[in-house]
Amino acid sequence: MTPQDRAVKAAATMWGRDQASQWAGMGLKHVDEGTATLTLEVQAHHCNGHGICHGGVTFMLADSAFAFACNSRNAATVAQHNVISFIAPARRGDLLTARATEQNLAGRSGIYDVTVTNQDNVKIAEFRGFSRAIGGVVFDES
Repeated sequence: MTPQDRAVKAAATMWGRDQASQWAGMGLKHVDEGTATLTLEVQAHHCNGHGICHGGVTFMLADSAFAFACNSRNAATVAQHNVISFIAPARRGDLLTARATEQNLAGRSGIYDVTVTNQDNVKIAEFRGFSRAIGGVVFDES
């Protein structure tokens, strides 16, 4: 199995069980070893009392892209801790794209950067995720 095939199969397996990302309205657009891209169109129910996309929704999108990237090698992996910086507001109707890229993987720990942009390529947020492999696999390769 190639690394790309493994990443696609891991993503398909996770997506089939990921009710949270689907419920939020996310779409899985691309996955490869150490990378993933997800999208979300900001709807009214994603907006806060200021009429802009709730920061937790932006965080959730980035966190989901991070999850697909760090599980792309078929090693069951979770977040150890994450941090986000909000740069510009996202608004109702915006199409957000979260692109996760692996920066470092050493043993059971990884570092991933996720950039969230809108349809005009305006940077909405920068997210850094720190992962930890917990043992086991996403899918059985035997």
